[in-house]
Amino acid sequence: MPTINVPREHLFKAIGKTYTDEEFRNLCFDFGIELDDITSEKEIAEKETRKASANESEDVLYKIEVPANRYDLLCLEGIAQALRVFERLESPPKFHYVGGSSTPKEKLIVKAETAQIRPQVVAAVLRNVTFTPQNYKSFIDLQDKLHQNVGRRRTLVSLGTHDLDTIKGPFTYEALPPKDINFVPLNDTQSYNGVELFAHLEKQDSHLKKFLSIIKDSPVYPVIYDSNRVVLSLPPIINGDHSKITLKTKNIFIEVTATDLTKAEIALNMIVAAFSEYSSDKYSVEPVGIVLASGETRVTPTLASRTQLTSIDYITKSLGIAFPPQKLIELLTRMSLPGALSGDGSTINVSVPITRSDVLHECDIMEDVAIAHGYDNLVIEAPKTVTIGKQQPINKLTDLLRQQLAQAGYIELLTFALVARNENYEYLNRPEDGKAIILSNPVSAEFQIVRTSLLVGLLKTLKSNRRSSLPIKIYEISDVVVQVDSTDVGSKNVRRLGAAYCSHTSGFGDLHGLLDRIMLLLGVASDKNHTGTGYYLQKSEDPTFFPGMRADVILNGAKIGTLGVIHPTVLTRFKIPHPVSAMEIDIEQFNSSKKKQGELFNHFDITK
Repeated sequence: MPTINVPREHLFKAIGKTYTDEEFRNLCFDFGIELDDITSEKEIAEKETRKASANESEDVLYKIEVPANRYDLLCLEGIAQALRVFERLESPPKFHYVGGSSTPKEKLIVKAETAQIRPQVVAAVLRNVTFTPQNYKSFIDLQDKLHQNVGRRRTLVSLGTHDLDTIKGPFTYEALPPKDINFVPLNDTQSYNGVELFAHLEKQDSHLKKFLSIIKDSPVYPVIYDSNRVVLSLPPIINGDHSKITLKTKNIFIEVTATDLTKAEIALNMIVAAFSEYSSDKYSVEPVGIVLASGETRVTPTLASRTQLTSIDYITKSLGIAFPPQKLIELLTRMSLPGALSGDGSTINVSVPITRSDVLHECDIMEDVAIAHGYDNLVIEAPKTVTIGKQQPINKLTDLLRQQLAQAGYIELLTFALVARNENYEYLNRPEDGKAIILSNPVSAEFQIVRTSLLVGLLKTLKSNRRSSLPIKIYEISDVVVQVDSTDVGSKNVRRLGAAYCSHTSGFGDLHGLLDRIMLLLGVASDKNHTGTGYYLQKSEDPTFFPGMRADVILNGAKIGTLGVIHPTVLTRFKIPHPVSAMEIDIEQFNSSKKKQGELFNHFDITK
């Protein structure tokens, strides 16, 4: 969870009330945040075993831990704003457009080429802002926090803030080859093109060089120009020095580029909501027209609150307290969620402001009611009906099978559920079937998709142990994940059993014997005549296995798995020097009938 350092004196001044340390700690607890530590800049320097700089003071700092989804609390202004409302010192702020007009004065024109690299952009203007050294520092810190949190280290979102009086619209958002972009970067005096700039930052700037990989390999870099072709920023890396913000800045142009429009809008909303309070017209924001490549114009930001309908009965049942409707509205207002009772009196129309991107469902509103009422004030009651927890049948079956496989001499594995895309398909001689869940932003090439087969983990383990004494007998009972349109998330977990036998010979007979043992334990008879009331093996066409030495496992007429000798090309790709036999079966099929579960588990009781 993010931790925010705020000077105590400035925070109390912003709230408009003074507290003792203990009182403020209790206030944080009541509001759902935590006062993690009371320290100072010099004390932090001592803990880090370094000498404090001249700019680091002994003023008391509060280290406040805030929930990861509360982006509005990532700066002193956001915390003070929320606590003022919570303490009933003021009403929830009403954000509005400058002059009451949503017609934009400034435009940002988006070129079609930006779709290649960072397609989304939003913008806004703050007019007549008064900066002090303290709120200026907070303004810069908030941008860093948004980059780290909602921006996921700038990969999803990056912000640029500019002195509007030093540049001239309309602005353009473009994507150009690196050599065609020339400008003086922030806090520098020399002009570089894109290639030279990246080489310079890799050598000189330890802070920014970790972000270079986001766009470094792209043939085009995103760039924002003003009407005079002055570079405002090279997102997500660095701003231009020409338009940098200073303490004298009065009018601020804010641009947010992103790969995800929703994240971009959240980041823009957070920064304008927090710092519009320093405008001469408090909480006012000037919109910007985003002219898309299609010719459509979108106005950002959208300051109107959205409405979330919440059932009073739902809150009552969830919290165990029958609040009067007006009391609920009062509690929600303390959490900056003003509301109004619906016509029939059974629901509340909650007005969710731009600061509360964390409110996605009425359960979030119910949680805020509990916070405002006080968790300590909730009545703790024993449930009227006692429920006894028990192990899920599929997990019980899994545990019973683990015991039996271990007794058969097989060693259990627990491998990664994420694998490389080529390992899951190409390495296994299998064509891509479109059923795998693909990660949009994988940490590395090893973790690109969620596995659809346990064989990858088994074979990678054999590769890592190829110099071990033979035979190697291993198994894994775990989940694979496949796409399924019928579920609300578009996918489902499937429990499977995989086993492999590696030796100087293939060991196909050993694995076949293991399969027979498993079926015996599961109480499944052999269906030699293929009548559809047991299991049998039939010829398989699975290219992972060697032709003529592979078979599909059929249960009650349906395929539940495959058994065979691994194909030599597969062994070569996994760098396994010895023959391997493997099998993989779906054990969900044995757990599908609750009526048969008692009978199913009885087969594992060797005393009967």
